[in-house]
Amino acid sequence: MAKKQHTKTETHHTVTDEEKYSTLNLGPTHPATHGIFQNVLKMDGEIIHDAVPTIGYIHRAFEKLAERRPYAQITPLTDRLNYCSSPINNMGWHMTVEKLINADIPKRAEYHRVIIMELSRIADHIICNTIIGQDTGATTGFLYLFQWREHIYDIFESICGARLTTNISRIGGFDRDWSKDTWDKINFFMNGFEKALNEFAGLLERNRIFMDRTINCGPISADMALKYSFTGPNLRAAGVDYDVRVATPYSSYHDFDFIIPVGTSGDTYDRFMVRQEEMRQSFSIIRQAMKNMPEGKMHADIPDFYLPPKEQVYNNMEALIYHFKIVMGETDIPVGEVYHCVEGGNGELGFYLISDGGRTPFRLHFRRPCFIYYQAYPEMIKGSMLSDAIITMSSMNVIAGELDA
Repeated sequence: MAKKQHTKTETHHTVTDEEKYSTLNLGPTHPATHGIFQNVLKMDGEIIHDAVPTIGYIHRAFEKLAERRPYAQITPLTDRLNYCSSPINNMGWHMTVEKLINADIPKRAEYHRVIIMELSRIADHIICNTIIGQDTGATTGFLYLFQWREHIYDIFESICGARLTTNISRIGGFDRDWSKDTWDKINFFMNGFEKALNEFAGLLERNRIFMDRTINCGPISADMALKYSFTGPNLRAAGVDYDVRVATPYSSYHDFDFIIPVGTSGDTYDRFMVRQEEMRQSFSIIRQAMKNMPEGKMHADIPDFYLPPKEQVYNNMEALIYHFKIVMGETDIPVGEVYHCVEGGNGELGFYLISDGGRTPFRLHFRRPCFIYYQAYPEMIKGSMLSDAIITMSSMNVIAGELDA
């Protein structure tokens, strides 16, 4: 009797993506994101295979809100873009309106603006660079240098009464000259910050552990950065020396002597080092502005935007009416279309304004650097470890308020 033969059949199991990869939500409330935004990561162990960013968690429709507000009342909206350097946003908006109405700003007011904008840049870079240190485990520098950010906020408070969302300056310049207390606070900062920055640099700039964690972490090439329309420190770290203050000077920046620092590889270490040098250059610009401060008025001769003195408002009916009209936004604006940009803490902050001659903008668009950077973030972290993705995000300094607007 013949034996029945049994043949063994082999079955091949195809591994699906669901079995090979795991899904990890980085955000929207993860403490390391430093803001309210989300990344859905496809992980192969600790390695990031893919990333899908999600934005809009704090979208407030600033551009549509601005189309229902008088021009002066749009300034508080700009405070809440990159709130780490609000005064730059304020003055960028004011310069846009001044460009539309063809206002001639006094030299003295422009130099005061430069001082505030460079103090804001230093405050912005202090936050970014100390957080990079914090996220790599170096807490000391974060705690030490942050006190100088508070000194900058003391200066802002003495000028306008606010620290974070400043609503500083006015369309046309400033409402008054700065007090002795303000200049005392500025001098205190100027006498101490440079030493503190050098001590912070000594802790991190040539620290072997810090360099090993940040070099080749989240790199981006100059070509790719330009394709994504990068600007600011993140573009300069990739080797492109574009700076709005030099390319299209505003607020008398052509009067000042400063260097544009650039990197080579566009990685986290280069972004850190570019911001380090920019703080030194901002410090130098402030010194030059204080040394060469011109005499003159603090406000352009544009009575439709400049509030009359209080003593006149209290004693003169015409001044009271003028005050009311300006505050309530009952000032017609010329018909026109303008774009103005400034070098914000994170790059080119632009305002595209269309006026139809009414009391509010017909259209207003903000060019927000963080919105652009975040689109490139998945490209920069693919193939890296999760811990590197955290540091990369910190070094890009993505601010949720500017990202979502």
